[in-house]
Amino acid sequence: MSDERPVSSRISDRLERRAIAVFGVGTALLLLVLFYYPVATVFVESVVVEGALTLSVFADLLRDPFYFGDLARLFAFESPIEVGRDLLSSDRRFGIVGFTAYQAFLSTLLSVALGLPAAYVLARYEFRGRRLLRSLTILPFVIPSIMVAIGFVATFGQNGTLNGVLGVFGLGPVDLMFSLEAIVIAHAFYNAPLVARVTTAAWESVDASAIETARSLGASPTRAFRDIVAPQLYPAILMGAALTFVFTFGTFPIVLALGGFQLATVEVFVYQLIQDLNYAEAAALAIVELAISLGILYAYLRYEANHVVRSRGIRPLPRRPLSPPTFSARELLPRLGIGVYAVVALVVFVFPIASMIYTSVNGPNGFTLENYRFLLERQATGAAFQVQPGEAIVNSLLFAAGALALAVPMGVVISVLTTRRYRGRKLVDALLMAPLAVSGVIVGIGLLRGPVFGIEIGSIRLTVAGSLAIVAAHAVACYPFVVRTVAPGLESIDRSLIESARALGASRTRALLDIELPLVWPGIVAGAAFAVAISMGEFSSTVVLATGTDQYTMPVAIERFIGRRLGPATAMGVVLLVVTSVSFVVIDRLAGDHVGL
Repeated sequence: MSDERPVSSRISDRLERRAIAVFGVGTALLLLVLFYYPVATVFVESVVVEGALTLSVFADLLRDPFYFGDLARLFAFESPIEVGRDLLSSDRRFGIVGFTAYQAFLSTLLSVALGLPAAYVLARYEFRGRRLLRSLTILPFVIPSIMVAIGFVATFGQNGTLNGVLGVFGLGPVDLMFSLEAIVIAHAFYNAPLVARVTTAAWESVDASAIETARSLGASPTRAFRDIVAPQLYPAILMGAALTFVFTFGTFPIVLALGGFQLATVEVFVYQLIQDLNYAEAAALAIVELAISLGILYAYLRYEANHVVRSRGIRPLPRRPLSPPTFSARELLPRLGIGVYAVVALVVFVFPIASMIYTSVNGPNGFTLENYRFLLERQATGAAFQVQPGEAIVNSLLFAAGALALAVPMGVVISVLTTRRYRGRKLVDALLMAPLAVSGVIVGIGLLRGPVFGIEIGSIRLTVAGSLAIVAAHAVACYPFVVRTVAPGLESIDRSLIESARALGASRTRALLDIELPLVWPGIVAGAAFAVAISMGEFSSTVVLATGTDQYTMPVAIERFIGRRLGPATAMGVVLLVVTSVSFVVIDRLAGDHVGL
């Protein structure tokens, strides 16, 4: 029987059936323009010099002791035995890459050391505020790193709050600023909650019946933990450690603010090379950094594939009350340890933010709003070359709105694509999540050297305004987090609901719009909150694209202030804190436990 419906109705039905594919293609093209092409220009920049294909930039980089220390001699074909002997000596040289790996290693150790006790408390004890504390472990994804830096300056600087507290007891002073210790502690602030979050989830998935069976067969508590619990925690701990190493190896704003160029990492030198217009060397160094980061992640994934322990999770381990009415002497020692850890956690995690707020309203004579007044006066009378606080706030809001408008639709479409079953799904998932592995500096360089400087198509040169490039960079940084909040919800939907709708005549698109998306709406809202918070705090790509323009944001304004006047920097940090806190409240209230990160 022929279809007697109007042509417009038949066309509409065909478009509806193919809408998912159309949106998928559109999103892929958008990513091609906003991410893959700009990043590809960075890679090409390192191997094409003055129109000729060459690896000389890489060769010079690898043989330069400034970057690779004594290891550079291996690339110059010197004796590996002599190089190894010098590396074991006290006067060994690591170079910039070696120092970057060294500080990342130390940051990873401290992050794991601070994250594991938190995971133990969250997984094994019940107490008031536990759910809120567990939710706070998501803060590394929404707190701007430059705000953390200004908090650490206010805490650990010569005139910081830590020295103020020590002075009351006749101790100190302690000055950790522009030191490796400050960088490592700041990195732990960011990454210890990440280690705690993934390890807590693994601990809570341990089957209590397996431990009870081991105990009934004569295993001691220590033996049961070693044979049953620990093997299920190792992959999570290593995942947290691997991610921490990658994040801290590619660190930028924290090192720039707390270490300066005397403790610079690879990412800081990439930025400096861009400032010097040495794009080829910057691109080559960025690729070396990316290769090392991807190598670490690949090694972890290989380990996970061979060692992951799957638990049925029939019955989770029961949590004990943290403050029972009575407890034995045996239980006293763990709680004393938790008390000591709580003091350390207060200094590392709470003091920096509290110090930033305190410093913003503290002056020589006590309470003052002078720092906020300075921001207003700078806005009214500042020279054209100075950062205008008002414009920085407006720019941050506008860029966040633009990033939100791009990131949420992109994230939803990609979530739909990556939760469907088809051949090559894992490869597609990896390609679409690639922005998580590429630093913001590389994205910023690519957008600057590509769309901002102009793309020639025949005799036409297409250019993109700096503000649009910043929005694009923010959207690229944000949409993976939308995917991480929406995709788990789509995966968990009862497929029978969709099959019933399809059986009743609904198209695939209609089932998505009427059934799936309403069910994952909390995840979409959470993703939107993530997008706003991350865009507000994005620094790496923004500082590259804003250089030489007036498109400054709040994080860039903080970085400009921090080297000159601490008070105004902390005041701007408080403004940024208010914005990110509002976003976090939206996540916690509307999304609840739905957040998949």
